[in-house]
Amino acid sequence: MENILKDLNPVNVFKYFEEISRIPRGSANEKGISDYLVSFAKTHNLKVIQDSNLNVIIKKPASSGYESSPIVILQGHMDMVCEKNGDTVHDFLKDPIKLHIKEDMIYATGTTLGADNGIAIAMSLALLAATDIPHPALEVLITTEEETGMGGAMGLDAKNIQGRLLINLDSEEEGKLLVSCAGGVRATTSLPITWEKSEEGQIPCLLKVRGLKGGHSGMDISKGKGNSNKVMSRLLKDSASTFEFNLVSLMGGSKSNAIPREMDAIIMITSEQLEILKETLEKWNIIFKNEFKVSDSEIHLEMEVLEEKFEKVFSKDTTRKAIDLLVTLPNGIQTMSMEIPDLVQSSTNLGVVTTTKEFVEYHSAVRSSVKSLKEDILVTSKVISEALGANIETQSDYPDWQYDATSKLRNVFQDVYKKMYRVEPEIVAIHAGVECGLFKEKFGEIDMISFGPNLYDVHTPDEHMSISSVKNTWDYLLEVLKAI
Repeated sequence: MENILKDLNPVNVFKYFEEISRIPRGSANEKGISDYLVSFAKTHNLKVIQDSNLNVIIKKPASSGYESSPIVILQGHMDMVCEKNGDTVHDFLKDPIKLHIKEDMIYATGTTLGADNGIAIAMSLALLAATDIPHPALEVLITTEEETGMGGAMGLDAKNIQGRLLINLDSEEEGKLLVSCAGGVRATTSLPITWEKSEEGQIPCLLKVRGLKGGHSGMDISKGKGNSNKVMSRLLKDSASTFEFNLVSLMGGSKSNAIPREMDAIIMITSEQLEILKETLEKWNIIFKNEFKVSDSEIHLEMEVLEEKFEKVFSKDTTRKAIDLLVTLPNGIQTMSMEIPDLVQSSTNLGVVTTTKEFVEYHSAVRSSVKSLKEDILVTSKVISEALGANIETQSDYPDWQYDATSKLRNVFQDVYKKMYRVEPEIVAIHAGVECGLFKEKFGEIDMISFGPNLYDVHTPDEHMSISSVKNTWDYLLEVLKAI
């Protein structure tokens, strides 16, 4: 296979990044990449642990002169968000990510790149393979299912880790040191469907939301990006106030932690209502073009009369409730921090809507740096759900990571950065989840920090990574390891 990144520096970092890009590693499909990491460790005669959750821990002794230094944990996750453009032919279960370079950036071709968090794996492997880099004893911890609720970190046995200095490599802005993050929980609202026979003469129409950019449900929630599920809710609610119709299905988004880019709704209408629907669609195209002219200028609504016959449709009552849930379930920023300027404090993302034989399901990712506000969003969602005859369940509840004013590791990072660049690094908190909150719960007294190179448009097919920023971040990491 062609080596697209072979001429880039640091050579080994990009070599390993390209190698792992050939291994499918969507969340819950990590066996291949997990086994690859185990094989790598054995090839390099390093101690390795692969646990029942497929987390991998690789241990490397300190280099000469660093035997008395504290153990350092390098941490990232092996899974990636699998998103692709509608016209891209790609099977995330078996196809490699197709890389290409454009100026200073590495892109995939019509899919997510997986730099979130493949770059952590690549840097860690380059360190483990090196024989000429000074460093303390290393424990490389690569977890599974981070993107779908941090299942790997939750299942980690703390006894397998001895270090108490942890460097998380899952951040996305060079020059910023992450010291605090939000906690989160996944919520699923399930509305039972009452099916009935479709009426004679009804026409099936497919309504589509297209052209949205999407994004990370934590990092990008404050950027005003359109949520396709919420966009569709407004079109359907307005249409329902003008004429009666029956829903057949609602399908939008693919990951609860990604702002959804597309949604489809199939409705059954009469031929007389077809022209009214077209007029309603055009009205909302104008409205949305205006509302999202800055963040999502390519947004557009489409409709298509289907040849397919549908013998069963939602009852009128189920249709009403399904639309009302789409309209009223919370989405977007809920509160802003009063202590840190411009920091989102709590939010929720209605990321996925699906239709099964029994239910319409609404999947949300709730985030907050304050536990009580996370619970408040869930209470609101519960009241709305139960009022409309639906049930709500939660899973993958993970804690926030609070700022540690006494962190010695942060001081090392600041001192090294100042010596290298003659400026202070930016100390930040983010409205996204990294696994540090869980590690704090598991390990107790542990000193942690998170940093990484510049990544852009993560969780979307436009995801890309700066080549020069990877080089800068790698050099910075090596200097930090020398200084510890």
